Amino acid sequence: MIADKLFKQVEEKGHVCLGLDTDYSYLPAGFAEKFDSAGEAIYNFNKEIIDATWDVVACYKVQIAYYEALGLEGLKAYADTLKYIKEKGSVSIADIKRGDIAKTAEMYAAAHFTGDFEADFVTLNAYMGINDSIEPFLKYVKENDKGIFVLVRTSNKGARDFQFIKDKNGVTLYETVGERLEAMAQENTGKFGFSSIGAVVGATNNEEGASLRNKMKSVFLLIPGYGAQGGKAEDIAVYLINGNGAVVNSSRGILLAYTKEENGHNDFAMCARREAIRMRDDILSHIKEA
Repeated sequence: MIADKLFKQVEEKGHVCLGLDTDYSYLPAGFAEKFDSAGEAIYNFNKEIIDATWDVVACYKVQIAYYEALGLEGLKAYADTLKYIKEKGSVSIADIKRGDIAKTAEMYAAAHFTGDFEADFVTLNAYMGINDSIEPFLKYVKENDKGIFVLVRTSNKGARDFQFIKDKNGVTLYETVGERLEAMAQENTGKFGFSSIGAVVGATNNEEGASLRNKMKSVFLLIPGYGAQGGKAEDIAVYLINGNGAVVNSSRGILLAYTKEENGHNDFAMCARREAIRMRDDILSHIKEA
């Protein structure tokens, strides 16, 4: 089960999920000039980052929008990046945030769990309903060892527009989604007690986080919001169960670590490695204190 593999990755390498949300502008000066296209340059940048970090991060999250923006050459870089993550034996999360119905959802599932864009996990939006938007992906979870992370409570400011709306019993929309996911996850748990049916939960409020985690004990968490969005290492402990069950994403903070070091552009991959290790150790130190 892919959730078991991710659990072991966290156990052995820490909680860092490295976001390969690679904008062309992130590339060091002069790097792109070595390649024939922007897509090729981005892939080779990603490749060097992966080579330098695969043993100190739990997984990689690849945000498809950065690649779609470059057209066909960008999508090739996206596909090649996912393939390289697999070659390195790591876990990939395709950050696609799909959320459609019926046959369309089936096609999205096939597109991102098989073929050129195959990933281990995908991110999904359940706004159009669990049965319509999520169910078509579960076939791959059960039969093809794949996983999903469904948006529950995100870390952006606009999250309060809808996610915090309460029903007549005072239960928020995000809590309702979380409870539905937990019910589904309990039917599909691995040997470590976590399911390949996971949730995206932002690292922004410890009290809400603790309450939500108490309701979702079988769900593996993908936690955005660390660093650039204000999330801190001390916010992470409440989302963990015996120190595991979640990965914490950082994208710009690691990819652009070289900009904070003198002559870092000459050694951007090792700068990324040092930042990933710093983040990993920062999270671990707060878990031990909790």
